[in-house]
Amino acid sequence: MSTPLRTPAADPARRSRLRLIVVQALVLSLFLTLFGRLWYLQVFTGESYQAAAAEQSVRELVVQPPRGLIVDAQGRPLVANRTSWVVSVDRTLLGKLELEERETLLRRVARTVGSSYDDVLARTRLCGEEGAVVGVCWNGSPFQPVPIAEDIEQTVAVRILEQPEDYPAVLAEKQHVRAYPEPFGINAAHLLGYLSPITAEELEEAETEGDTSVHGASDVGRAGLEREYDRVLRGQPGYKRVAVDSRGRVLGDSGEVEGIAGDTLVTSIDARVQAVVEQQLARTIREARQTRDSVTGRNYVADSGAAVVLDARNGRVVAMASEPTYDPGVWVGGISAKQLERLYSEKAGTPLLSRATQGQFAPGSTWKPFITAAALGAGYRQDTRLNCSSAFRVGNRDFKNYESGAYGSIGFDRALEVSCNTFFYRIGYDYWQKFGSDIADVDAKDPLVAGAKDFGFGERTGIDLPGEASGRIADRSWKREYYEANKQYYCRIAKKNPTGNDFLPKFAREFCAEGFAYRAGDAVNFSIGQGDTLVTPLQLARAYAALANGGTLYEPRVAKAVVDADGNVVRRIKAKKAGGVKTAKRDLAYIDRALGGVTRTGTMSWRMQGFPLERVQVRAKTGSAEVHGKQSTSWLATYDDTYVVVMMVSQGGTGSGTSGPAVRTIWETLYGVRGEDVVPARAAMPGATPPKGLPTFAADGEILPPAREED
Repeated sequence: MSTPLRTPAADPARRSRLRLIVVQALVLSLFLTLFGRLWYLQVFTGESYQAAAAEQSVRELVVQPPRGLIVDAQGRPLVANRTSWVVSVDRTLLGKLELEERETLLRRVARTVGSSYDDVLARTRLCGEEGAVVGVCWNGSPFQPVPIAEDIEQTVAVRILEQPEDYPAVLAEKQHVRAYPEPFGINAAHLLGYLSPITAEELEEAETEGDTSVHGASDVGRAGLEREYDRVLRGQPGYKRVAVDSRGRVLGDSGEVEGIAGDTLVTSIDARVQAVVEQQLARTIREARQTRDSVTGRNYVADSGAAVVLDARNGRVVAMASEPTYDPGVWVGGISAKQLERLYSEKAGTPLLSRATQGQFAPGSTWKPFITAAALGAGYRQDTRLNCSSAFRVGNRDFKNYESGAYGSIGFDRALEVSCNTFFYRIGYDYWQKFGSDIADVDAKDPLVAGAKDFGFGERTGIDLPGEASGRIADRSWKREYYEANKQYYCRIAKKNPTGNDFLPKFAREFCAEGFAYRAGDAVNFSIGQGDTLVTPLQLARAYAALANGGTLYEPRVAKAVVDADGNVVRRIKAKKAGGVKTAKRDLAYIDRALGGVTRTGTMSWRMQGFPLERVQVRAKTGSAEVHGKQSTSWLATYDDTYVVVMMVSQGGTGSGTSGPAVRTIWETLYGVRGEDVVPARAAMPGATPPKGLPTFAADGEILPPAREED
């Protein structure tokens, strides 16, 4: 049986049908895959993609909560908050606009807020960008809306909000800004400090540490209490979501997470005393500038000054003032370049510098009580008598008494009363001869240097304010270090001027040859607070507090407690003892009696006539420090069992002559003195003493003075 033959036409037809079937299967599988993917995207994961799409039309803004208050010991606000309408520009959305649209928008915004186009443009630039202006540029996150106008009128803000089509990428909202109530007209700028935008480095550091209390638009403390207690004052920010369209126009809010308000800082400052201290310091400087200096024949320059009032019992700061000062409000809303330049200007007196904690000055005769304490602890006796001659010769130089006065053979007590220089010169020279006549011996014993360090000089007091200076003890070690650091400079001058008789070349030759040498002249200068030794007014006040309280050195404190928004005490900031002086109690009592004589029969007595010293037993020490090339620095240190009051005026003359009236007025304020009477009801603080308790924080937000029964 034979097999039939296939025709050529039948085989291609079959292959065509197979190909068609395969193509149909492929098309069907593609459609099935496509529909499956569409189902997956639209049904199975549709909600997540819808949410992601919605997120693209929502901007998340950080909302800074109210910063904590700073109040005085009686509960009076020293730093508070107020609401301000702020206009901001979103740089991200602004960048999506065409260049011409962007310029048109910024010009419109500038006209609306009453500013110039150049100023608005400068505020939108990031610091570090080309064309950025220091003090005006934006130092925060580039993704946070940039404030370009603050304290605008509500009508202006409403216009921007109601016309979003004309103001794309522009926000208008209420924000909390710092306010300074100024009770009794106080300034207190150096105590309170100021705020400025956080830097990129600070923000990066905070993010690394997991600190969520700051963000790109945060203002952080830069000085004073604002910086020292920044973390407790700033609170925790909240977040607000704002719906916007594709052009960045705000369509409305879509939710907010509230922040946590900052805690309140209670201080030991008394606003009434602070006001009087500031007023008296400023008045003293003004009057000094109108007073003729008998030495130079010119009026006193009186370029700066400081005053400190401490609670001698615990080291708390009751008042502290520095001149020149500045308005802390200039930082609110951004400081201008011109204002910033003035704050750092030496011509303007460098207003940012706190003379009370950062200014360093020769202490003059206010140094003598501590030299007395050192001498009594190192061989001298209370019945020692030395010659208070008009001058004391060291080598070929006469070291003179003030106005060349002479009082004969006297003791330490009388030497303090009349501020006899030559009495103390003899003590300094005596110890130099005994222990330090080898001028190159850096490690030579020096009881006077040891005594000064015992009272805390030459190191920071530890006050809870940033940037404190340490002062300087100009002993043998310091002189050697100074020589090593500067010998090349002075030796070059000496080489260029080998015979010049002007001060600088002559000094350079001497310094180049033996600038390391600690000579007898250095020792006698040290004994009366002259030469290269420097102190801050706060250091001096703390040392006098140790005389008042029997020998305890405290770390001064401005803050007393941290209180939350509900009025609960979060933390009490206790007074801290830094140590005790080694001076014997009997010697401290002897010095105390001698300084009591300064106000009765000594150098301060003429300023205390008619003052009720029997009831307010003020002790004092005057000082007039001489500095080469400058006029004398006026010092006056006073205290009783409760308070220490110190005033300093740089290039201001004598202690009692310049600062006497002001310091007396401060004491009258503290105790309510009227003429020769003491009227406790007129005292600055109830009971004429700083309160031990804290202000009462009522449920309605009112802050009441401390209850006196807590004392």
